[in-house]
Amino acid sequence: MLRISQAMSYFPKRLGHSWFDFVSFNYLRGRRRSKEKTGGQQLVYFGKLLHQKAFVSATDGNLSVRLDDHRILATPTAIGKGMMQVRDMVVVDETGVKLKGKRDVSSEIGMHLTIYKLRPDVGAVVHAHPCTATAFACAGIALDEPLCSELVMTLGSVPLAPYGTTGTAELSESLLPFIPYYNAILMANHGVVAYGKTPCEAYHRMEAVEHFARIVLATRQIGKQMLLDGDQIQKLLEAKHRYGVSPSGAGK
Repeated sequence: MLRISQAMSYFPKRLGHSWFDFVSFNYLRGRRRSKEKTGGQQLVYFGKLLHQKAFVSATDGNLSVRLDDHRILATPTAIGKGMMQVRDMVVVDETGVKLKGKRDVSSEIGMHLTIYKLRPDVGAVVHAHPCTATAFACAGIALDEPLCSELVMTLGSVPLAPYGTTGTAELSESLLPFIPYYNAILMANHGVVAYGKTPCEAYHRMEAVEHFARIVLATRQIGKQMLLDGDQIQKLLEAKHRYGVSPSGAGK
């Protein structure tokens, strides 16, 4: 009759591994599954928020979260962001090759991968088409006027990237000059992409872009804007540093 210690080591030894290796493997596999589940739940939650806020319609938009240095969890193509389930999510590697999932990944995954590559500090990306901000993008107008102290403290400014065809390398290439220095970008004739350390931070930045776009539009309709001057902006930047607010981008 086998002793307990012998029985415990029997199976992994038959596989050519020690018991420690066997336990370590199962622990790591469990952690991977846990990260995928948590990430999937976050993408479902913020996908619903995007839909509720009318930042997307039909099957517009896409979200992703970085699982580790080599894996990205992303939303699938051709699905409403308010209708997603955790099981719908797709895992890809850093080159976009699908590792796990029953559905196809978003056709705009290349944009996400480019952001992750250029910004090691970024853990999540959100792309959507909020109406007012997208209207500015379609009008060819960046959101870079220092109107609100809150915007200076959070996003800094939101530049306008040239038009790039969706689902192609052009889209990522149009964003390259801006990704290192900003946390949200208007995409000409397309929409907005925002990113941050977490899905929550990325979503909040998307929300801030749309809110600021509405303020800019309202001031233009009123017919008057009172921009912050250089001294006021400098004081805000000093306060931003003092309060430990996240910088506008990796290069700032």
